[in-house]
Amino acid sequence: MIVYSATKERFRQDVMTNGIGDIIFNAYKGATGKSTGRSEIDSWVNSLQYMDRALSDTAIPGDAGVAIEYHIPMSNKRIDFILTGTDAQNADTAILIELKQWQHATLTDQDAIVITQFKGRQQTTPHPSYQAWSYKRLLEDYNQTVQEEHIRLYPCAYLHNYEQDDVLANKFYSEYIKKAPVFYHADAVKLQEFINTNIKYGDKNKIMYRIEQGKIRPSKTLADQL
Repeated sequence: MIVYSATKERFRQDVMTNGIGDIIFNAYKGATGKSTGRSEIDSWVNSLQYMDRALSDTAIPGDAGVAIEYHIPMSNKRIDFILTGTDAQNADTAILIELKQWQHATLTDQDAIVITQFKGRQQTTPHPSYQAWSYKRLLEDYNQTVQEEHIRLYPCAYLHNYEQDDVLANKFYSEYIKKAPVFYHADAVKLQEFINTNIKYGDKNKIMYRIEQGKIRPSKTLADQL
C-alpha cells in the first residue's frame, strides 16, 4: 500500500503550496481507514521539506517517481520515501530512504542497535542504516516483481536534524553503513549526489506500481538458505 504517489515535480509543487501535510493525511485516512495525530502530520511536513530541498537539484529528473509511506505487505514495516527512475544503464531503480528526526543517539554493544529518544523516552531501536537495508532485503526476498524484473534497490537514511558524531558513524555499525549510507544535517548535497549516481532518467515504467502489485514469493536464495 502506498499512501502518496506522484512525480518529483508534483511532489515539489505540493510542498510549495504548504498542502503536503493535509494531502498525505487525507490519503492516509483513505488508504487505511484510520486517522493519526497532529504530531505525526507535523513530522511528515518537517521531513518532507528537507526532502524537497534535496530534490531541488535540476539533475534529478522531474518525472522521477515519488512514493511516501509504502507499507510492505505481510509486515508492519513501511518505507518513508522512495524515489524511482532508471540509471545510466536504463535499469529500473528505486532509492529507499529512511527519514529520521533524531538529534541524539547512544552507542550500544548490541548488533545494529542504538538508543535514542522516541515517544518521550529513551528506547533501543535499530540503527537507521540497518532499517533501510532491511527494507531492501524484504523486497528482494519476498517481492516477485523485484526478483524477476531485476529492479535495483539502493537504501539509505537521511537524518536531517542530526549532526554527525562518533555514535551513528561508529565502526561498530560499519557493516550496515556500507550497505545503506547515512546522510546527516549538513549532507543534503551528498544525498543529491547519491540520488544522481543511481537515477539518471525519470520513471516511465511505473516502477513503484509494479513493485506494489508484485506477488509475495520467497526468493530462491532465501529458500535455499532456509
